[in-house]
Amino acid sequence: MFVFVCARCDAELTVPLSQVSLPVHARQVYGNGLQLPVLMESGTFAVDPDPWGGPWRVWDELDPGEAEARGIYAPVHALSDAPPGQSVIAPGDIRGARLIPGKRGGACCGLDGADGPNMACLGCDLPVAARVDDCSLWQVVRLGPDAVRRVRVGADAAPLSWAELMGNAESAPPFEPITSWGGRRGSGRHWSWSPQWTAAAGRALAHLLVASQGQPVRVPDGMTATVFQHALDTMLPAGAPARQAVLAGPGRPVPVEGADILLVPVHPGTGRTWAPAGPAPSAYSVPLPPAVWRWLDSPQPYSSLPASGRIPLDVLRDESLPPRRDERFRADWPTFQHTLVRLPGVRSPWLRTIVDTFRQDRA
Repeated sequence: MFVFVCARCDAELTVPLSQVSLPVHARQVYGNGLQLPVLMESGTFAVDPDPWGGPWRVWDELDPGEAEARGIYAPVHALSDAPPGQSVIAPGDIRGARLIPGKRGGACCGLDGADGPNMACLGCDLPVAARVDDCSLWQVVRLGPDAVRRVRVGADAAPLSWAELMGNAESAPPFEPITSWGGRRGSGRHWSWSPQWTAAAGRALAHLLVASQGQPVRVPDGMTATVFQHALDTMLPAGAPARQAVLAGPGRPVPVEGADILLVPVHPGTGRTWAPAGPAPSAYSVPLPPAVWRWLDSPQPYSSLPASGRIPLDVLRDESLPPRRDERFRADWPTFQHTLVRLPGVRSPWLRTIVDTFRQDRA
């Protein structure tokens, strides 16, 4: 475990934290004026390998080969010139820091960190972090890699095995109630596609396109098809023999033949993609968060039992409308783009044509 300290005065800035992998929805902006929860579980931190925040440079200002040296293989509107490697923590885990007056950024309801660090060390006033809690953003504190350093304070527990992880992990339902910013307690809530699902689908869809090799792709029926099939049919050509994508993971045998693409879980602690024991299959592995993968593998019915006793104000009443299923699922397009331009396969001419042709309202 680690404690983060100020790089100037060594004052402790966090509680002890264990490292986990960065959630796929870490950079997501969901809807408009919606209140999203805290990104990280308390007691954990993750490192964002990519720069985040200003200053920015537009694509035409980059030197030849600079973008590819940074792992970006297709044009983007602009690239962040902030230092990479920010550590991401829950706001409740920060210690010994204060907000900097006037450093609100371009936010409308909270803080967005757009104008740089907005938190300073109480010991020496060094700007050390950016708190983000504006509407439609996941609530988080981003520690500047040049302003803090981490000090080991204890040993981490061994990562859970796949069997332990799947035995303890809960699946994440594709629908959840979302709260509008600033509404009264218990009001302004409506059922929506889960933000975590749309971000997970955005990353997976980018991998599915690369894995398609320009051919149609068929995914399993049910919720997997609801999430992916429309976008795949829209962006990929029809008529050619289809490549088959199947779910594979702990407790689910890998098909010996007939599977070109595997939809597999990613370990939330280590960030490693699940792989079957024995010889590695030739199929392309597409990563999914384990809670999403678990639901796709074993969908859970929504409970129809009403709550007993008096219902708290912040709980949806039992006579509320059921989850809306008539609204087409849409993968998170910024997450899709962020992933796709970082996959070397995007340099293929057929895939570059898709990137240049389709916009968010097309798939």
